Amino acid sequence: MRHTVLVCALAALLLASPVRSGAVHPLGDIGSHEIVAAKPGTILRVWPQIGGSVDNAKAYRIIYRSTGMNGEPIAVSGAILFPDTPTPRVKRDVVAWAHPTTGVVEKCAPTLLPDLSGTIAGIDQMLERGFVIAATDYAGLGGQGMHPYLIGVSEARAVLDSVRAARQLPDAAAGDRFAVWGHSQGGHAALFTGEQAASYAPELKLVGVAAAAPATYLGELFRADSGSIGGNSLTAMTLLSWSTIFNIPLDTVLEPSAKRTFEAVASTCIEKITELLRLEEIEQPLQRTFLKVNPTTIEPWRGIMERNTPGQAPPGAPVFIAQGTADDLVRPQITIQFADRLCKAGSVVEMKMLEGVSHSYAGYDSAYEAVAWMADRFHGRPAPNGCGKAR
Repeated sequence: MRHTVLVCALAALLLASPVRSGAVHPLGDIGSHEIVAAKPGTILRVWPQIGGSVDNAKAYRIIYRSTGMNGEPIAVSGAILFPDTPTPRVKRDVVAWAHPTTGVVEKCAPTLLPDLSGTIAGIDQMLERGFVIAATDYAGLGGQGMHPYLIGVSEARAVLDSVRAARQLPDAAAGDRFAVWGHSQGGHAALFTGEQAASYAPELKLVGVAAAAPATYLGELFRADSGSIGGNSLTAMTLLSWSTIFNIPLDTVLEPSAKRTFEAVASTCIEKITELLRLEEIEQPLQRTFLKVNPTTIEPWRGIMERNTPGQAPPGAPVFIAQGTADDLVRPQITIQFADRLCKAGSVVEMKMLEGVSHSYAGYDSAYEAVAWMADRFHGRPAPNGCGKAR
């Protein structure tokens, strides 16, 4: 039972593969001068995607120019997937896929997986409808440096520039209309993408924001998950990322005796569900000794959580939210609270409760409805509004 709970809690959150020893660095020979000279969204390198794609589709791994947290030019990796059919006369609509947590260190990029397609919820439905899929790795994953985990502006810029990059591939025939769709961390990224789209990428036309089990109120989520295997693992990743990105000493929160285990857990990427059992083994010491103070109660950790909680600006488009009732990592009541906040602010929100669905499967189990909802937005149909309905 314990192993079953672990799999259900983390399967969709920790699905990345390490770069094998001897592998070429993901950024290859790209120099800083080339990155600086390029405009956001410019494709710097392109290759066939590792492992290919599903049948009747093409997939390319790309390195593209994006913008860092402080406005600096950076290189980000990602993938572009699209139907392997004759180039249409009308430009294809784009869905930006924002992936769930895979880790925070360079080796944890989804595009380094042998089966990237299998990690994209709703890929078959999206390709059948003729959509182009832009799947960013986010900053730092598959590139250089530390991934700014759950930092909204960083996620949003990586997502938006992946849509710009998709439009540069002639065979993709990608247009300027897009929707964003993400699960867990990806739901957090999707919500921030909606908030940032008009100001960062005004030439793109956002039609909808879809999120499954999104990370919303970060402080509440950290407190609710404290002490669990999944909670401790994600907290370790968060602390490693933020301490590096913001130059915060870890000894403000971390017990000295927990350092070795903390580093092992925080730098882990999981490729296969069976390997989650290994994470359980290395995480065990954190059950006994981990934090000497709750980071949600002290600065600068608390302030970072507050600034990176979505919903502080309009969502930019109608919103679709899916949430499993059996989710013990992103608690249903917290997601409902967030949806109600959007409703009170006047947003159009459709919320789908998934009976008995755990966190791991929220993206996959809601994908059919999410893709249909996005297709309706592309067709200009009025978005359903569930605000005011009992949940």
